[in-house]
Order: sequence, then C-alpha cells, then structure tokens
Amino acid sequence: MRINKTNYILYICLIPFLTGCLGVQYLKNDEKLLLRQRIVPAPDVSKKEIPTNELNNLYSQETNRKMLWLPISPLVGLYNYGEKRFDPEKYQRKKEKIQARFDKKIAKVDSGNIAKITNLQFRLREKLEKQDYKIENGNLPMQWGEPVAVYDSAKVEETKVRFKTYLFSKGYFKNTVSSRTKTVLKTTSVTYIVAPGPLYKIDTIFYEVLDTGVFTILQDNKNKNLIKIGDAYDEEKISNERDRIDLLLKDNGYFDFSRQYVEFRVDTAYQPGSVALMLVINDPEKRQGHKRFKIDEVNFTIDAGKKFAGVSRNHEELHKVDYFYYTRKYKLEVLGHRVFLQPGQYYSRTNTFDTQRQIANIEAFKFVNINYDTSGGKFVANIYTSALDQYQWTNETGVNVTQGYPGPFFNTTFRKRNLFRGLETFDISARFGYEGVASLTENTNVYQSTEAGVNVSLTWPQLLIPTKEETKYRLGKYNPKTKMLMGFTYSDRPEYRRRITTVSGTYTWQNKRTRQYSLTLLNLNVIDTLFLDEKFKEELIRQGNDGNFSLVNSFNPSFVSSVIFGVTWNKNYFGIFDQNATWIRAQIEPGGSIWNVIDPTFINNAGLQYYKYIRLTLDIRKNKVLSKTTTLAFHFNSGVGYGYAENKSLPYEKLFFAGGSNSVRAWRPRRLGPGSFKPNLSDNPQGNGLFDYSIEKPADILLEGSIELRQKLFGFISGAVFLDVGNVWTFNKLTKKDDQDNVIDNGNSQFRLETFIPEMGVGTGFGLRFNFSFLVLRFDVGLKVYDPARDEGDRFMLNRVKFWSPYGTNREPVIYNIGIGFPF
Repeated sequence: MRINKTNYILYICLIPFLTGCLGVQYLKNDEKLLLRQRIVPAPDVSKKEIPTNELNNLYSQETNRKMLWLPISPLVGLYNYGEKRFDPEKYQRKKEKIQARFDKKIAKVDSGNIAKITNLQFRLREKLEKQDYKIENGNLPMQWGEPVAVYDSAKVEETKVRFKTYLFSKGYFKNTVSSRTKTVLKTTSVTYIVAPGPLYKIDTIFYEVLDTGVFTILQDNKNKNLIKIGDAYDEEKISNERDRIDLLLKDNGYFDFSRQYVEFRVDTAYQPGSVALMLVINDPEKRQGHKRFKIDEVNFTIDAGKKFAGVSRNHEELHKVDYFYYTRKYKLEVLGHRVFLQPGQYYSRTNTFDTQRQIANIEAFKFVNINYDTSGGKFVANIYTSALDQYQWTNETGVNVTQGYPGPFFNTTFRKRNLFRGLETFDISARFGYEGVASLTENTNVYQSTEAGVNVSLTWPQLLIPTKEETKYRLGKYNPKTKMLMGFTYSDRPEYRRRITTVSGTYTWQNKRTRQYSLTLLNLNVIDTLFLDEKFKEELIRQGNDGNFSLVNSFNPSFVSSVIFGVTWNKNYFGIFDQNATWIRAQIEPGGSIWNVIDPTFINNAGLQYYKYIRLTLDIRKNKVLSKTTTLAFHFNSGVGYGYAENKSLPYEKLFFAGGSNSVRAWRPRRLGPGSFKPNLSDNPQGNGLFDYSIEKPADILLEGSIELRQKLFGFISGAVFLDVGNVWTFNKLTKKDDQDNVIDNGNSQFRLETFIPEMGVGTGFGLRFNFSFLVLRFDVGLKVYDPARDEGDRFMLNRVKFWSPYGTNREPVIYNIGIGFPF
C-alpha cells in the first residue's frame, strides 16, 4: 500500500505539539491514545467496492471527537476537569439526607392520607433518581465531555468481526478483514484492510408453501417482491421481504399470522458465485394451514371509560357498524367516514391502522383503541374512543424572530370542539408580540416593531363539497379537512402602520403519510396603510423614480384575492435531525383571477387597488447524517411571480426578498439584490464606498441555496459552518437617474440566463445552536464572500471583512443573525 511520506513525516513532526490538545496527558504510563481509525481496500481492490460509510458505524471503539476535524479534542479536557472534582460519596451522602428528610415528612402524615403519602413517595423517588444519575454519569462537565479514548487491542478484534459479519450479510461470503497499527509517541492509529471477495447473487428462488390459499396470495402479488433473481444477496432485503409477506397476509385476512412463519433457506453450493433461496411458509403447530378471518361485527363504543349504574348505552347502526353511546353527541355520518372496517370484510391490518389514525386525526378524542375478539366463534372488531374536553383554553409565551431581533410574544387560544355536533373545531386566537427590526430608512438604528392579530377559524373533518355519501366515505382515508378563517393583523413600525383583514377557505388532504395537499379556493385580503413616515415617503418616491414600483404600490390601499394550491412531501420525518430526510414544498398561486369574471370597478370606487398575478414557489430541504454528531444540511429555495393588469406588480406580501437569518446570512434582512443593481452609497462621510442598505430590495424572481455543516460540540450546544448563495431579480429593468434626470448605468436588476450566475451573492460564516428541550436558539455570523452589486473585478469581499466593525468605516462589517429554530 502506498503512503504519502511527506505527509507522514509532517504528521510525526506535529505530534508533540498536538498531543496536549488531544488529551494524551490524561493517559496512564502503559496506555496509548486511539488517535485515528480508517478503512482501506486491500491491494487489487477498488475503493468503490468497500461500503466505507456503513463500516464506519461499526467500530467497537470510537476516537475522541475533534472540533471541526481539527486535531483538538476539547471534550477530553472538559471531562477530566469534571472528573478531578467529582466525588461520588458526596452524592451518596446527599441521597441519605434526602431519604431521611422525606422519611420524617412521611412519618408525620396521617396513615389514612394515602394521596399525600403517594405524592411524597413520588417526589422522593424523583430526587433519588437524579442523584443516582449523577453517581453513574458524573457531574455536568463529565456528562458534556468524554473520557480519553484509550487504545484497546481487544476492541480492534471485535471491530474486525463486526466488519466480516456485515460484509457476509451483504453477499460477500468470502471476505477477509485484517488490521495494522502504527504507534507514534503516546498515540496509536489503526488501519483496517478490507477485501470483500466475490459478490454472490441470487440465481434461483424456490417456494415451499403447503397452504394453497397463502400460496395463491403470494403469487398474485409476485410483482411486489423485494427479492428478485439477479439481485445481490442481502440479509436486510430478506428481512424486509419477511415483513412485506407478513403485512400482505395480515391485509388478506390472516389475523394471527406472524413473520416467524416465514423462513428463507440459503444454498451457496447451487452454482459458483450464486445463491439459491428457498422461501418457506411454515404451518402452525398442530394445525394444517393458516386460518383466514372474516369480520362478523364492528362495534364502536364512542364514550369508553364512562359508566352509569343501571343505565345501558344506546345502540344505533349505520353502514353495518354498531355504535354505542350514552348521549348522541356526534353526527354518526361524519364519524363513519373514517371507519374502514365492515362486517363481511377479511381482516386487514392496514384498514385497522387507517381507521385508528384517521379517527385520531380529527383531534376530538383522548384515545382511539381497536382490538379484535375471537371468542364465541365470532371475529368481532371493537373500537373504543373517549372524547377530549369540549372547551379548551391555552396560553403560550415565548421568543419570536422573523427577520429581525428576538422579541417576546403572547398567544392565547380558546377552542370549542364539536360546535355543530359534526366534530367541527372552533378556534379564537389572539397574538401580541414585540420584535426588534432594522430601520427601513437608517443603516444603524434598530426599532421596536409591534404586531397584534386576532383569528377566528372553523374546521370540519371533511371536504365541504357537493358529492355523494360513497365519495365522502372513500375520501375519509385521506384525512380531509375544510377550514374557514377570518383574521385581522395590525403592524406598527416607526416608518408605517398597516392593517390587514383576511378571509380564507382551505381544503387539505393527504394521499400518503409523506404527502399533503392544500387548496385555498378563497383567499381575500384588504390591506390598508394607516400611517407613513415623511422620510419613508421620500424614500418610496425615490424608489419609484428608480422603477421600483412594487415597493411603492405595496403601501397603497389594496384588495388582494388569490387561489393557492400546494403540495408538501415529507420523507422520513424531516425535522428529526438524527436521520436522513427530505422535505419539498411546491406551490402555485394565481391572483386576481376573480376579476376575469367580475367587473372590478367597485374595488376602484372603494379607493382600493387590485392585483392580477401568478406566483410559483419551490422549497427543497435535505438532511444527510454523516455521523452520530455531524449532519450536512442542504436548502434550495426558488420563486417567480409575475404581475399584470393595471399596476403590473405583486402585492407586498407576495414579493421575494433575499438576505437575513433564513436566507443569505451575510446580508441584512431583505437587502440583497436585485441582481447586480447597486444600492446608493452611504451618506456617512466616512462611508468610503460602503453601500446604503437602509431600504428593502423586493423583486419578482428568487434563487437561493445553502449548505450547512452541523456538529454537536457538547451538552446542548452545537456548532455550524455554512455557505449561502442567492439573489433576487426583477422582470422590468430598474433605472437610476442623476440630479439632471439622466439615466446612469447602475447595474442590472433583470433576470437573464447569461448573467444570473455571476449575479449570485455568496456568503459564508459560522454559528452556534443552543438546543434546549423547548426551542433551538441560533446565533450566526455572516461574512460576505462575493458581492454582485460591486464592479466586476472588485466583487471578492472576504479579505475586507472586519469583526465588530460599525457601518461607516472602511471595512465591510460582518452580519450577526439571531434566530429561533434551524435556518432550514
């Protein structure tokens, strides 16, 4: 095997300087630090043949975590700092004191007061468990840190066995794994040499199924087999095929079938390099064949848990389902749309789970349980539910960030369930919050923004469309909902005050767990600006002279109507950040289409402008787990909106912006772009060429993408480094005029295929994430790398960055972003 001798010599020279950072000083005399582990292919083996990513997760011993892969292991020092101060006897003595204190309290309680005694015993157990946890896991520095990784030759042998077992499970039956170690001073590195050998493939599949009914079902669904002739042998696929057969048969009436009846026998001597599989479906002991169950009755007890002496539940039958209740609180027609079990059907586990899930999705019941009774010679499905409280009042306080600085908010919601006895949910919610936002007319000022709102909504667990009862029943599997909403929002900033009145009606449904659709047929907004600051008015006039009519029109009284259709894919539960996942959201929104059939004159007569536009957006987010502590996150966001009719612009809320804590973080919120169009220079006499980013930069087209590497550092704190790329563009060219009203060249704002790539702003930076149990607080530092608004040849900015530099100096300041939650 070839070794880069130059790198190796350099590594040896650096070792004495790095060992102190790696925690070697904490080793005993006869111990070595496990510095590095790697996997390499054996001679004459291609690196592509080795499943390195999978094998990396099978090490029996882990090396100490490095900070962003630098030869520094701060967690080792943190652990040893805590270990020196850790006294387990101290916690043991504390346990004894706690026990004695609670024994005295319990002794003073009257023996008949069972509730108080139970409460004291529960509190005692909680406190003792906390001390036990500290005795077992150490103090806080020890819990956040990690002990030094001491090289263990037995762990190396165990790792080799794991590698061989994994490769065998993937069809490499003749694999070999060896290892070699290199010791330099007090450190040891281990290299695993892997030779997978020939890959065995499936040549033939035989069947041994004595139950003809089971065999018929398998043959009818043969096209869904996960194992096919020509595939590589893979034990994971075989296990998944057992699960598929188990579910297939349980969906076809075989209630008591189990995957333990499914067996795969493997013959590697059938052909050289080939595998013959025998699929065996064993019969139960003392019985020939598997019993197929057909539902005889479906009983639905709506108010399970209640019991009144001497009173029997009422009984009512609908669609062959027997409902039992003390008081008829619900329209059984609506509830029945989500019951997919009927007498005469063969048992189906999928239908059972769908029924349970879709009833729970109504959010009207505390629990939904389904079981089957096989006694008495019948097969009976029993559904039990218990209602949630009819009235609910919730209050929420917290910290919110949109595109500014954190501020407190307060939410309160009143909910009434089953308003019209059709399982409807009626909500009244109010919100009030403060937030720090950058001034729209100044570079350095940050002002308080106030926002208040009230929403009233009514949600039905069905699609309110004229259709047959059979269709409503079929739609029940897709969690259909109809929501009508009326809302009022009031925003108060130093530059303006606005109010928005909203009316909307939305249908939502799910085709699968991973895919959701929404259709807003009615979305009406009346927008009114109550106040404009004089300085801000002047800025709007200046923007209008430059051709930025979208921003100017945004502050005129308006009536906005649209239809919105969106699709969301959520694969592998995006938002759970310890697994690979993808989230995609696509949306189309035609606005003002109503004015194609209705004369909009009455809108103008009311002093309102109206819009006609088409708007499309696509948002893609992906997480890729690299290790237990490291994740690589990707984000792509795009949008295009085209306004036509009279004002030929989009409403303010529909415009696109770039820059900010959830966008290109090296620019202030909404201040990047459009294109290479240059902002005005700062009025500050010390500006020295810095741009004036006082005004937002709205546009019609958005393209941006981000890559972020996240790594857990210690405890609840993680670090991140990121690269952001993006910009916005307009359809109509913005112009700039001098004092003599002459048009001057001030860059390009229009989207052009030949120029949009050089006009993408590039930023980088780093940050911290504080992952509390109730929220994630984020702090990012954004650095400009490439600024398209500058002249060609002068766009590279990274060498001009200066930390803690205020606006008005001769260096480009960094941008500090504070956010709630991950940026994407």
